[in-house]
Parts: sequence; structure tokens; C-alpha cells
Amino acid sequence: MATTYEFPSDLLAGQEELHQVRAELSALLRRLPWSVEPMDGFSDDNGWRKVERPASPGWTADEQAEVEKLRRREHELAVFISTHRFWAEVAADQRVQARSELKHVHEEPAGEQS
Repeated sequence: MATTYEFPSDLLAGQEELHQVRAELSALLRRLPWSVEPMDGFSDDNGWRKVERPASPGWTADEQAEVEKLRRREHELAVFISTHRFWAEVAADQRVQARSELKHVHEEPAGEQS
């Protein structure tokens, strides 16, 4: 039988915020141009697959600041979660399983999706 863990509320909140920050950062990066600096477009078919990129206007200072803010918060949350005092209460051979459960604790079980 699988062990059920009672995660502290601050650890659960940190994990949920980490999911949100990563989703927001991912969405932002998908919207931004492919290059941070302005770059000409290019086409290269000399490799094993053709690579093409349109010209990139680069990122604005505000866009760069937003990416940096989200990356910094992502790092803070990852450190908070990985060094939380809760992990000392979990047997060493159970920590990987417990960490995996924490990552998925907010997901709906397969039978309960609407």
C-alpha cells in the first residue's frame, strides 16, 4: 500500500505557487520573440534538419524584467520546497516518492475529472 503524506500547508502553498509561476513563465516565453536581442532572420538547411527563424525585434526592457522576476521567484520557491523542514521527517528511501506526490497533489484523480 502506498504511503500517504500529510504535507504542511506552507509546503502545499509553495508547490502550488511554483506550478503557477512556471505556467506563467512558460506562457510568457511562448509569446516573446525567439531572441532576447534584435536579430536578423535566417534559414539553414545544411544540418540534419532545416532550421528557419524570422527576424526578431528582441525583448523590451519590461519583458526582460518580467522574465527575470518570474525566474527569480521560481528559484526561490524551488529552494523553499527542496529545503523545507518536512523532508527531515520523511525516511530517506521515501523522499523521492513523497516529492513526486507533492508535485501532483493538486491534480484531480483520473476518475473525478469533469
